[in-house]
Amino acid sequence: MAFQDLEKQKRAAELVIVEKELAFQNKEKQKRASELLIANKELAFQNLEKEKRATELIIANKNLVFQNQEKEKRAAELILANKNLVFQNKEKEKRAAELIIANKELAFQNQEKEKRAAELIIANKELAFQNKEKEKRAAELIIANKELAFQNKEKEKRARELIIANKNLENQNEEKEKRAIQLLNAISELNSAEEYQKEYIIGLEKLMFMTSHKLRQPVTNILGISFLLDQSSNSKQEIKDYLEYIKQSAITLDTFTTELTFFIHTLKQKEKN
Repeated sequence: MAFQDLEKQKRAAELVIVEKELAFQNKEKQKRASELLIANKELAFQNLEKEKRATELIIANKNLVFQNQEKEKRAAELILANKNLVFQNKEKEKRAAELIIANKELAFQNQEKEKRAAELIIANKELAFQNKEKEKRAAELIIANKELAFQNKEKEKRARELIIANKNLENQNEEKEKRAIQLLNAISELNSAEEYQKEYIIGLEKLMFMTSHKLRQPVTNILGISFLLDQSSNSKQEIKDYLEYIKQSAITLDTFTTELTFFIHTLKQKEKN
């Protein structure tokens, strides 16, 4: 449980980092929009100067054409940067949604483990009760054996009551056989309960190992690749490669989820049997 709490805290910290990065990118977008407004104001000022300076029309036109080309390049770069920012925001929202879903699944698994732990406690109590019952029956068997020995001694002393004593002895032997059979049945049930308890504990340990290792690895891969995607210097080929890596991690996560579902189903079938 402590390890799972740490995993939850790590995922919450990662979500906070994603939100901070999104806020930083929004600020950068606002700065670029401000630069575009300033550039537009400079263009209006240059147009006024062009009207005042007719004699410098040719030079001003050349400068204006050059400046317009530069501004168009900057505008195109700004549009491309905005598209990239929108794409990154969508990707981060998707990752945040996936992280929320993963947290919900982890909470559900914790609840299931708590239920199974409670069932294991009940099974231990039942096992303890059966042990007490077995001890009681063993004590009753010892008492019955003592009574039988006493009756055998009485039989030797009372030759005249031989027939009645033999009948009583037969009845007592039948009771003893019944109690012996009950004791053997109780021992068999106890062994079955102990075997089921061992298998159940092994299943729980295997389930905890699968959750803490196989589930964590693809999630860590996706988070690491998403951090690399946040770098503004990524080329198209790198972005394509990163997306392929994310797809492979998602396939791995889906395969593990199927294995986990089958494992839980198998554990429940053993429990029913």
